[in-house]
Amino acid sequence: MKHPTSLDSTMPRRALLARGAKLAGACAALAAFGPLALIPGKALAQAKGIQPEESLQQTMDRLFGKRPIKEAGNVFEFKIPMIAENGSVVAARVEVKGTMTKDKYAKAIYIIADKNRRPLSAKYTFTPDAGGALVGTNLRLGDTTNVRAVVEMSDGSLYQAIQEVRVTVGGCGG
Repeated sequence: MKHPTSLDSTMPRRALLARGAKLAGACAALAAFGPLALIPGKALAQAKGIQPEESLQQTMDRLFGKRPIKEAGNVFEFKIPMIAENGSVVAARVEVKGTMTKDKYAKAIYIIADKNRRPLSAKYTFTPDAGGALVGTNLRLGDTTNVRAVVEMSDGSLYQAIQEVRVTVGGCGG
């Protein structure tokens, strides 16, 4: 059995020309717009808004606007080592305390490395059905930096904890 996309000599001439015209159109779009022509509409819009480097302040403004951010206190626990010998693998863990209900739950957890070229390292979103909010991940840190965990609650309130991590060997080629 022949593959349905392969060319064969029994294909009607009109179908063969139509296929060739589609391929030519795709090639022309690729030549005109480069690799961005291959990205679907929504992804392209997001890609255009993201710059290769972004300052901490730009990241915080983009994510949280002018909303006040309170200290974590007893809302959540943030664990990350104070010294990382290898910046390419730095374990971080965030656990929101308390049970999650439909009225009050952790909506998102953000992990932000202040001195990374793109400070937002991770974002996790939750629903009340999750039952709890606990994440563990490995970060790549290029240099000694503050790392912050920010928890966004369902009512829009924000809480953060900040820990300085001393990096002996940077994980971004440093």
